Amino acid sequence: MSARYFEDYAPGRGRAVPRAALGSDAPRIDLNGDWAFRFSPALRPEPDGCEAPDFDDGSWDTLRVPSHWQLHGYGRPIYVNIAYPIPVDPPFVPDENETGDYRRIFDLPAGWAGTPAVLRFDGVDSCARVWLNGSELGVTYGSRLPAEFDVTAVLRPGRNVLAVRVHQFSAGTYLEDQDTWRLSGIFRDVSLLARPAGGIRDVFVHADYDAATGAGRLRVEADGDAPVRIDIPALGVHGRPAETEFAFPAVRPWSAEDPQLYDAYLATGSERVRIRVGFRSVAIDAAGVLRVNGRRVVLRGVNRHEFDPDHGRALSLDVMRRDVELMKQHNINAVRTAHYPPHPAFLDLCDELGLWVMAECDLETHGFEHADPERWQRNPSDDPRWHDACLDRIERTVERDKNHPSVILWSLGNEAGDGRNLRAMSEWVRRRDPSRPLHYEGDRLGEYTDVHAEMYRPPAAVARIGRGQLLPGEVSYPARAGSGDPADDPRNRKPFLLTEFAHAMGNGPGGLAEYMELCAEYPRVQGGWVWEWMDQGLRTRDAQGREFFGYGGDFGEDLHDGNFICDGLVLPDRTPSPGLLEYAKVIAPVRIVPGPQADAFVVENRYEVLDLSHLRFTWSLAREGVELARGVLPTPGLAAGEHGRLPPPRLDPPDEKGGEAGGGELWLTVQAELDKPADWAPEGHVVAWGQLRLAAAGRRRPMTGPPARIRGEGEHILLGPGRFDKTTGALLGIGEVPLRGPRLNLWRAPTDNDRAWSQRDAAYWRDRGLDRLRHRTVSVTPDAHGLAVVVRSAAAAGSSGYLTTYRWDSDGDSLRLRVHGEPVGHWPERGDDFGDTMVDPALSQDEYEELVRRDKSRSLARIGLDWGMPADRSRVEWFGTGPGEAYPDSRQAVRVGRFRATVDDLQTPYVRPQENGNRADTRWATFTDGAGNGLRVAGEEPFYFAARRWTDRQLDAARHHSDLVPGPLIHLHTDHAVQGLGTAAVGPGVLPHYRLELAAANFTFILTPLPDS
Repeated sequence: MSARYFEDYAPGRGRAVPRAALGSDAPRIDLNGDWAFRFSPALRPEPDGCEAPDFDDGSWDTLRVPSHWQLHGYGRPIYVNIAYPIPVDPPFVPDENETGDYRRIFDLPAGWAGTPAVLRFDGVDSCARVWLNGSELGVTYGSRLPAEFDVTAVLRPGRNVLAVRVHQFSAGTYLEDQDTWRLSGIFRDVSLLARPAGGIRDVFVHADYDAATGAGRLRVEADGDAPVRIDIPALGVHGRPAETEFAFPAVRPWSAEDPQLYDAYLATGSERVRIRVGFRSVAIDAAGVLRVNGRRVVLRGVNRHEFDPDHGRALSLDVMRRDVELMKQHNINAVRTAHYPPHPAFLDLCDELGLWVMAECDLETHGFEHADPERWQRNPSDDPRWHDACLDRIERTVERDKNHPSVILWSLGNEAGDGRNLRAMSEWVRRRDPSRPLHYEGDRLGEYTDVHAEMYRPPAAVARIGRGQLLPGEVSYPARAGSGDPADDPRNRKPFLLTEFAHAMGNGPGGLAEYMELCAEYPRVQGGWVWEWMDQGLRTRDAQGREFFGYGGDFGEDLHDGNFICDGLVLPDRTPSPGLLEYAKVIAPVRIVPGPQADAFVVENRYEVLDLSHLRFTWSLAREGVELARGVLPTPGLAAGEHGRLPPPRLDPPDEKGGEAGGGELWLTVQAELDKPADWAPEGHVVAWGQLRLAAAGRRRPMTGPPARIRGEGEHILLGPGRFDKTTGALLGIGEVPLRGPRLNLWRAPTDNDRAWSQRDAAYWRDRGLDRLRHRTVSVTPDAHGLAVVVRSAAAAGSSGYLTTYRWDSDGDSLRLRVHGEPVGHWPERGDDFGDTMVDPALSQDEYEELVRRDKSRSLARIGLDWGMPADRSRVEWFGTGPGEAYPDSRQAVRVGRFRATVDDLQTPYVRPQENGNRADTRWATFTDGAGNGLRVAGEEPFYFAARRWTDRQLDAARHHSDLVPGPLIHLHTDHAVQGLGTAAVGPGVLPHYRLELAAANFTFILTPLPDS
């Protein structure tokens, strides 16, 4: 035997044949807990006697199992996305290979004497060699896959010693190049399972549903050493032979919306196994539409890595349940187990609470794409030496999870190129389980999978796919043009799923609504999975003891991919991000929108199974954000897929309470709420909502009095409540509030999407110097109408600038500021900075035209004004959209109302600090201290605002939120326009209609000191 057993193309040795995860009443010993542990920073290829029962491990440390040793002070976490953390030299790994030795002593109860047993590991990263009582059991690869070893011959009465040697890197590392933290150790459960004579080794449940008749058919394959009988109490089955094929005239089918499960019990004389049966059928119809139980489904899903900020992939049941509950609460109905099978308990929760699941094999070889002169040159997916290892991984995936009704698709893996081994995996799955369609995004031409899947295609390309216009041989990446008749391409007759889309990195994603609209327009476009569920930031502390979430580079790695690991819809502590709230609104199963005449609502039931009887429709009437009345509406009697008119409630004429002079805006809000508690949310949980404006506002804070006259006072100019610098024309204060400003601002602390190469906004803005504008006062002109100040703004060494005229007037109580800004100097098109675009010949005309538009674009981050005011004016109230942040292409989740927050509350703590906290469609906002003293800002038309305790440049310079130290000022942005977010970190940039192009701008603000006398 080679000493380097961890460098074997084979999938390991000594393991038992894979089988389903079963709930059995056979005895079980939980081996989780404290294990003796010895860490070696380099390779320990041969045991030194530590496997022997009498070895003295008294000098060893103690490590909890399950866990990762890097999160307990041994070694360090590594984050790389595509690149391997080792030289690409398969199947070999370097000698700098962290090794963990584990020992666990346990007592075997007397009742186990002579009982066959298996030792089960649910997850070990990345390779383990196992001994029991000094006898070697075998070697296992496949970090996120179960491994069982028959220990019947080596178990002893009383004291037993289990020893495991785990290596950080192994040949298996080359098949596990997933975009996640590289963390090692025994990170899932370890258990000793009795396998009683005459017991049940495996079960395969086939529970089909006939949508036309409502009938159910059940067939169970039971691998037992004795006759197996089955009980299904709810269906009247008692003590029948398990091999019986049952036909039930009526069953309630399982679906993600109505996850009906029937408890079934399989028993022999020595063992009883509980399984949960869900009747459902999965099929692709002649039109290429994916149907479950005869109904078209739209997968409104997420990609989910297993992760916890304190424990890595070692998750508790409570954390897993929290994930599923959060998904359900935010209208998510599908999960892709990216990029490996999850802990088996997670799929139990998906069965119980209801999520469509695509179960993915533990296979990714992405690091081979560019490692050699030719792309994928040594890819294991096409190397016969890796054939058995690839087959082993898909077999263990399918066998473990085959009984879950939530699993409706199998995925062969992720970003593993193409090749003969993937085809062999596909053939094996078709033989073993033909009831579920097959997915693999890397099957570019749809030759051995059942669904057409791609990543990060822009909406224009998805529409083209939905129209069935792909040409034979055409692929988007690597670019390859096609030719011939679209009718000859099988992909045009398959469901289309976005394996990954809307990369949720940092502030974003933008443009979600456009994707969901395509699902409504094209039947074969059936949704997909946002990348990804969770920011994978590891909780840590800096030298000053300040807590932050670490990402690539924070742990001394010599190779890393920075904060690309933080690209989720929830923050590392599972706080929902604005992106998740946006997604929840866009994918809501009930759509409530104003009707064509804007005198009533149209309600659309987008559930695939349910009617609306489980919902309660409530209404609220508010003027200028102050509630006047509320009530309950009759629930519309709409079946799945139907829509209808929802008349507004009968309303008494509202009083003017809370209204502005001339009357405030009158808004009616309707919410669809859970009428009773669900397993995943309490009664009253809001599923969907819509708003209808019943009356527009009257005049907003008009300048009612006669114009105030300008006065001089030393170095100052006085106008109404305002005090200005005579030389620069800058406003120094209003009433008792010191102010600094206004300053024109065209830049923002770039988001992760702004920084992306494909979008190139951040680079363009920096090349123009928009982050370091200098301002030159051209003129300060008092006159009978007020004060006119002209300022030219540009950066050092550049000529790209703006000429801005600030025209001030006052009625004695307020200041009105009219702004006119226009670009001056040379503003090159984007293509002039970055050269010619590399054009993909497979692009559609829409995609090509978007690339041309992008290269001709001269975009700005914002056009608006910056102000500085005292730090104690930190209490904010506004009338506009809220309560959360919003941008032009990410604003579905906010509603019109009156909201209150502190400046600190306005911030979104993205793991890498960046632009955040923007509020949209603001009519007015106030900034006050605890006594109500401060400033009111109103716009003649709605505006954007953001306020924070640091400048944009400080925000941009920070690596972590803990780096941001509050200063003596609140920095307030009041913006006329801002650019959208896009999803260019991976995916399309800001869509054309959300880009803020270089142009002249005119806008007006009214400033009033508070309290308003």
